[in-house]
Amino acid sequence: MRQQVLVLYLATSALDSEVVGWSRYDGTGRTRPTTGDGDEPPYESGVAALEDGWRLFQASQLIPPQPGHEYDTSFLKHEFFFEKLQDAA
Repeated sequence: MRQQVLVLYLATSALDSEVVGWSRYDGTGRTRPTTGDGDEPPYESGVAALEDGWRLFQASQLIPPQPGHEYDTSFLKHEFFFEKLQDAA
């Protein structure tokens, strides 16, 4: 078995919110996805990925902004890691 990993960055901390960024990694070696290799996200939301068989194994910690920094831009906060296990052959 080999692991495929899907990282979805969502608009909010809710799994049913819109995907705003993504990355894919394929431990089977069958595909070689790269950042920016598509204009359309692989799923509309985190829930859609769950419905397609991806297993959620990590969500980023929710940290409130410091007072006075509510509108600063920085990294994408709402990061969710999903996996699928596939046969190696």
